[in-house]
Amino acid sequence: MSVATTTQQVEKILTIWNEHIEVAKLLPSLAASVSDAVDIIYSSLAAGGQLLIAGNGGSAADAQHLAAELTGRFLLERRPFRAMALHGNTSALTAIGNDYGYEQVFARELSAHARPGDVLLAISTSGNSGNVLRAIEAARDHKVKVIGLTGESGGRMQSLCDLCLSIPSRSTARIQEMHITIGHAMCELLEVRLAKA
Repeated sequence: MSVATTTQQVEKILTIWNEHIEVAKLLPSLAASVSDAVDIIYSSLAAGGQLLIAGNGGSAADAQHLAAELTGRFLLERRPFRAMALHGNTSALTAIGNDYGYEQVFARELSAHARPGDVLLAISTSGNSGNVLRAIEAARDHKVKVIGLTGESGGRMQSLCDLCLSIPSRSTARIQEMHITIGHAMCELLEVRLAKA
């Protein structure tokens, strides 16, 4: 690789990191809402409920990541907390997608597992993912509270969630980076509170 190419590449890396930092600087405006989200999830888990998480692509990876932090551990040795990524059962995912359509994959899984008092964490950078919106509708039918993680506009999810955390960015990558930052903050706070419960 030439010196010029290396320099360009380093400059691009710095641009990406600076974009990340600029969006991260806007997160304090969401701190009170993130605290509210922690309260909602804590109330459910402390009462024996569960956190169900839905998302596609990178958001699906975040869903599994956060479920793993809660069922395993984040920082503390403690009991496991009930959390599940709705796409985790690939046989169910593909069967439901084949038999009912991809837009039903999360709604059908939620309908099978959800109980009143549970919480759905719905993740969509656009706020308009059809299968996530259907999961929100199913959550309403099952008396499940809904917390949304979205991008700048919030999309259709904005008005459908009990609480919607919209990242002030249009960049999918930057939005996803902030979603996992928020998710880690929630895991840390939940772990401390639930370990004492």
